[in-house]
Amino acid sequence: MTEALVVDDSHFMRTVISDILEDGGVDVVGTAENGARALDAVTDVQPDVITMDVEMPEMDGIEATAEIMREQPTPILMVSALTTEDADATLEAMEKGAIDTFAKPGGTISTELSGHSEELVAAVERVASADPTAGHDVEMEPASPPDATTSEYANNPTLLIGASTGGPNVVESILASLPAEADFRVLIVQHMPDQFTSRFADRLDAASQYDITEAEDGSRIGGGEGLVARGDYHMRVSGYSNGRLRVRLDQSERLHSVRPAIDVTFKSAAERVTDPLVSVVLTGMGSDGADGVRAVKDAGGATLAQNEATSAVFGIPERAIETGCVDDVLPVDQLTEAIADSIRRTT
Repeated sequence: MTEALVVDDSHFMRTVISDILEDGGVDVVGTAENGARALDAVTDVQPDVITMDVEMPEMDGIEATAEIMREQPTPILMVSALTTEDADATLEAMEKGAIDTFAKPGGTISTELSGHSEELVAAVERVASADPTAGHDVEMEPASPPDATTSEYANNPTLLIGASTGGPNVVESILASLPAEADFRVLIVQHMPDQFTSRFADRLDAASQYDITEAEDGSRIGGGEGLVARGDYHMRVSGYSNGRLRVRLDQSERLHSVRPAIDVTFKSAAERVTDPLVSVVLTGMGSDGADGVRAVKDAGGATLAQNEATSAVFGIPERAIETGCVDDVLPVDQLTEAIADSIRRTT
C-alpha cells in the first residue's frame, strides 16, 4: 500500500485530503501544517509520496520541496489553487524537484475536492511510482554548431514534444539549449491543468531563444516560434503552408483520459506537415504519444524518446519504444543534440 504524508496549513484541507486518500486505498502515515514540520515528518515516517501545499507560513512548499530533495528525495505532488500566483510557485517547486501538480478545484481551501477524489488518488499513486532523482539538475549538451560537412540545417523543420509526469523541467532544458539557427516550429504538449500552461509557456519563453506562447484557437507560428497546448484543450495542426503552422483547439473527448493529448497533436502534424518533422516523447505515465510517434515515423519523420534512467516515470517513452517506431532512446542530456542532428543537411 502506498504511504503518503499530507502537508497543508489548513486543518480542513489536511482532513479532506487524508480522508480521500484513505478511502482510495492510500495509507496516510502523517500530516504536517507547514514545510518545516514536513521536513521532520519525512524523516520520521519516510513516506512513498508527499502531497504539498504551496502557500504556508514559516516554510512554504517551494522551500520545503528544495530541502526534502536535498536531504531525503521523495516524490512530491504539489496541491495548489488555480491562481496565477500558485501556478508560478508550483512551477518553481517543480524546478526544485516536485514531480507533478494537482489543482484544487474551487480555490485555496476547496469544498469541492471530494468531487475529484478519483483524480487525486490517481495523481498520488502516479507520483508515488516516480523516481524523484531521475533527470534532476541535468545539464544539457548544447547542439554542436554546423561544421564544414554539415554546414546548415534543413529548411522549415518542426519539432513536436510530448511529456507528462516529471516533464516540465525536461521540456525547459530542451528548449533552453535548442539552437536558434535550426529555426524550428515547436509544438509542446505537456499534461498540465488549465491556468498552468500559460505560465509554463512564459517560463519556456524566458529560458529559450524561441518565442514560446500558449496556443490559442487559430494560432499561427513560423520559424523560431513555439506553442504550448492549452490545458484542457486538444491542439491540432489544422494547416501548413510556406513554413507556417496553424493550430485549432477543441474540447473533444479526452484521449487516454487526458486533454490535451500528445497523440492528437503528433498525428495531426504528421498528416499536414510536409517539411522535416522531429518528435520526442519524454517522461510520463501512460500510453499517450505511442500512436503519435507511429504516425510521425510513417510520415518519414525522426522519432526520439527519453531513456528510462533519466525519466521520472518511464511509461510514455516505453510505450512509444514498444511500437518499434522510435529511432533512438537517449538520456535527457543528449536529446537536444539528437534533435539538431536529425535535421542537419550534409553538403
